[in-house]
Order: sequence, then C-alpha cells, then structure tokens
Amino acid sequence: MNAVDAKEIPAVYTTVGSPLGEVLLVGRASGTAPGGTALVSLSLPGQKGAAAVQDGWRREPGAFGAIEEQLAAYFAGGLTLFTLEYADSGTEFQRRVWRALEEIPYGSTVTYGEIAQRVGVSGAGVRAVGTAIGRNPLLVVRPCHRVIGADGALRGYAAGLERKERLLGLEGALVS
Repeated sequence: MNAVDAKEIPAVYTTVGSPLGEVLLVGRASGTAPGGTALVSLSLPGQKGAAAVQDGWRREPGAFGAIEEQLAAYFAGGLTLFTLEYADSGTEFQRRVWRALEEIPYGSTVTYGEIAQRVGVSGAGVRAVGTAIGRNPLLVVRPCHRVIGADGALRGYAAGLERKERLLGLEGALVS
C-alpha cells in the first residue's frame, strides 16, 4: 500500500455491500491512486470509532471502483494482498504500528506482543500498541484482524469479534 497526505482535500464516500455488512468507504482524490481515489477509511456497521459521513463530503460511488474490485476479490478468496493507495493519518506511533500490521502475511496471525516488539516497545507499551491497532481506520485492508492474544484467543476488534473470526476463517487462519 502507498500513502498520500490527506490534509485539506475534500472527502468523497460511498457504501458497498460485503459479507460483513454495508461498508462505508471514505477517500480523497489522488493523481497517483488506482481509480484516482486514496482510501481514508473503511468502516463496518456498528464499528467502534467508525467514520461517519460529514457535511461537505460528496457521495461518489464511481471513485471507488478499484477499491471495490479488490474488496470483492478478497472476500471471494482470490486476493491475498491489497495494492491500493491510502491517505496518511494518525500519529507517528500509530503509523509505525499500522505499518507493522501491513507486514502480517495473509492467512497468518501474530500477537499484540509481537507487534509491540516489531515497533520497539515492551512492557506497558503493549497496551499502547493495542490502542493504536484499535484506531486503525482501514479495517480489512490493513489487517488488524490478524492480531490475536498471547494465549491464541481472539481479542479486541473494533467491528466485533464475530467479524474478526469471519475474516480469519476466510483466510484459513482460525486459531483453536
């Protein structure tokens, strides 16, 4: 995934159906993104901290064609790596954590502690890593669902553990 600075660019949005419910896609125009739109947010129904349509945003379903194609291919089991551009957001620490998420291979899982280690924090820092993961604005495409507890249990997913379980099942990474 590539990042573009999203500041001051008006947002566009659309909603699309998925096996997880209606997805809200928010993006910003980009001359370098496939389809011309860099993804700002992908939110699921009932998600904690989900994006909400704001005044001034424009509904533009056609702006998300390339993103929708990749999502459809992922949910059909034919895509294992998203290749799209996303709009940069978050603090420097959050971006470090989110980059670590992007490195988790399809069909595998890592623990919160492993992510903490990858970004150079330990001890109480694991909690900060969990918080950063919980603020990931790009559910599904930035695979925070692949992070599990040290004991192998499914823990924390902003869109609910049932959806985390479905995503891991789709990828063949369910833990027992």
